[in-house]
Amino acid sequence: DSNGTMVKEGDTAPDFTLQDDAGNDVTLSQFKGKNNVILYFYPKDNTPGCTKEACSFRDRYEEIKLSDGVILGVSSDSVDSHSGFKKKYNLPFTLLSDPGEKVRSLYGVKKSLIFIPGRKTFVIDKNGIVTSVTEGLSPGKHITQASSSMKNLIDSVNEVESQTKEEENGKEECDV
Repeated sequence: DSNGTMVKEGDTAPDFTLQDDAGNDVTLSQFKGKNNVILYFYPKDNTPGCTKEACSFRDRYEEIKLSDGVILGVSSDSVDSHSGFKKKYNLPFTLLSDPGEKVRSLYGVKKSLIFIPGRKTFVIDKNGIVTSVTEGLSPGKHITQASSSMKNLIDSVNEVESQTKEEENGKEECDV
C-alpha cells in the first residue's frame, strides 16, 4: 500500500530494520541517544539524479559527522547493487535495501511521476524526533536543507548546554 502514513516534523520517526550494503541489519533505533540521522529515500542506484544526491551527501559527510550525524540512504535496490554503487562513488555512509518498499511506505514516501519512487529526506534528532522533511525530485535541495537542519540541531544543543552551565554557575554563586 503506497498510501502509508505521512511522517512529518515533530513526529517520532517510525523504527525499522533493513539490510545495509554489506548485508548487515541496521535498525533506526540503534542511533537513538547517540546520533542525529539523515534518512534519505531515493529512486535508484546509478541514475544521474541519485548519483548527484549521493555524491552531495558524500561531499558534506565530514561536516555532517561533526554534527554527530549519520546518513542512511534507502532505495529498493538490492544489497549487491548498493555495494557496487557505494564502491563506485566512494560513498562513506550506509545504503539500506528496502526491496518491498515497506519502509518507504511506512514513511509515506509516495511515487513521483506515477512509476518513479519518490525522493524524500528526513532529519531525525537524537531523541528520535523528525525535525525536518524535504520533498521533491531536485537532489541539490535535499542536501542543502538536511545539512542546515543538522547545523540547527547542534546549535540548539550547544545553546541548551551553555544555558545549563550558566544556571549551574548561577546556583554556585547563590549558595555562597
